[in-house]
Amino acid sequence: MLDVTTDDDGTRDGEAVSRFVERFAAQLTEAGMQRMASRVFACLLASDSGAMTSAELGAALRISPAAVSGAVAYLAQVDMVSREREPGSRRDRYVLHNELWYQTFTRRDQVLARFEQTLREGAAGLGRDTPAGARVAETAAFFAFLEREMHGLMERWRAHRATLDLP
Repeated sequence: MLDVTTDDDGTRDGEAVSRFVERFAAQLTEAGMQRMASRVFACLLASDSGAMTSAELGAALRISPAAVSGAVAYLAQVDMVSREREPGSRRDRYVLHNELWYQTFTRRDQVLARFEQTLREGAAGLGRDTPAGARVAETAAFFAFLEREMHGLMERWRAHRATLDLP
């Protein structure tokens, strides 16, 4: 059974890994992610392969199969993990996406575009000269700004990542 607190050669500090998983999970929870989904995501992030089975996640986090199931369902729904079948097995593995943060923010960009469109329509319906219409129009402009900036930011990130000494 895989345990993210150790690695193949035994050099990983298990307590430090556990602290990282729980601390990052707590921060994700504070930011609005479901608690178990936060823990499962942090656990996958801390695993060398970036992939674990339900049983491995349950054992590593000491949580029930039902808790794992709910967490991975949420993470799959928001496209932070995908489900893959282990070759020659009936077991599914839950896998972090390559370029995880890039993909996550790119999908958020699509959400921003939908928000912006709805807000523009709302501002028109409310009347841009009304206090509510002006507030909604400003919010639409903010989301339009974020959407434009996100494209450039992601391009700069890819260029910057290429300069980093990362595997």
